[in-house]
Amino acid sequence: MIFPERGRLSTQHSKTFLACMLSAIFLLELSACAAQEVITHRDLVIDLGGGLKTDAQLTLPAVGKGPFPGILLIQGSGNIDMNEYLPPIVTGSNKPSRPFLQIANYLSSRGFAVLRFNKRGVGLNGTILNESAINNSTFQTYKSDAEMALKALEAQPEVNKSDITVVGHSEGALVAPRVAIENKEVKKLVLMAAPAKNLSDIIYFQLVDRPLIYAEQVMDSDHNGLLSIEEVVATIGRPNELIAPLQAAGLVKKNNTTGAYQWHPEISTNPTGNISIQNDLRPLVIKQHQSFISNPRMPGYRWLQSYFALNDSIDIIGRVSASILLLNGENDTQVPVENPMLLEQKLMEVNHPDHQLITYPGLGHTFYPSSNWIQPLGPIRENVLANMHEWLTSPARKVRYLN
Repeated sequence: MIFPERGRLSTQHSKTFLACMLSAIFLLELSACAAQEVITHRDLVIDLGGGLKTDAQLTLPAVGKGPFPGILLIQGSGNIDMNEYLPPIVTGSNKPSRPFLQIANYLSSRGFAVLRFNKRGVGLNGTILNESAINNSTFQTYKSDAEMALKALEAQPEVNKSDITVVGHSEGALVAPRVAIENKEVKKLVLMAAPAKNLSDIIYFQLVDRPLIYAEQVMDSDHNGLLSIEEVVATIGRPNELIAPLQAAGLVKKNNTTGAYQWHPEISTNPTGNISIQNDLRPLVIKQHQSFISNPRMPGYRWLQSYFALNDSIDIIGRVSASILLLNGENDTQVPVENPMLLEQKLMEVNHPDHQLITYPGLGHTFYPSSNWIQPLGPIRENVLANMHEWLTSPARKVRYLN
């Protein structure tokens, strides 16, 4: 307390003030330490075989020796690192997102040991370290890598080897159930944005059906089945244009002389006339799709063919003995919500003893707010993480585990 007439602290109040300040500083330091020590981590290197290794990280609760329930994260498609790093261009903001880092931190701060790993040939933030390893990746190599990561998780002294969960997202949700079928130590399975059918069906929807529906419902403002230059140009500059299912920049370009927009020559021989969505645009979209999936020189060709050769997930999901949680955004336009619904129906049909489906209105492929058309791949909403944690720690899982 400052005495106005003297402008300084009395001796008694100085002691009180100092004691309070020291207490406050001590508490702040304790608070900071507690915040820093909720989670700890250990960096690992996983030998994938064939001379290949990859970096991984195990996150653990900072308090307690365990053993803790173990969780393995298997990420989605592309050159994806252990954090499932997604750059700003696809998040719809000026910031990247890291969904798997979110999951690891959230669950480890609540009592789980979580292992995540870089895909083969990939470094942090999607850096390409070994192009050959990436180009030769297939379903078989990814499944094998995931199983090596599973062994690495089980080998950690803090991990309860009798309580293992595998979490798969998107492509990882194709791999995860097949890992669980062959590795019975997996007691729980969480599938996020899980395809029910073959990857070929998912890609056809993404590259053909969805762009054409977008053209009909969004670009074609008068809904007459035709696209004009003006209708297409009107979509340029809209928020998140770069992650729309059909980009105007792929259809039109500026004339170097006049500065006016016109169709790309591949779209129409009439630079300024209208085009038919079904008669002109559809054949081109289908041609691009065919080129993407059937050209052996296309990067990722071997990867695609390896997934096309798999049985549909709906045909194998009934063989999973682990408890199963299905999570999907209702606005997911990469893996539409009908997919986990089909998986749930199959699980009911085969009388699977422990499964649950949770869907989220207004959320997209990474469980971030999305429209039906624009899919920013932002960070996971906390209620999704909370639902996952609640399911993992539910007595129903423990009863099933004990039985």
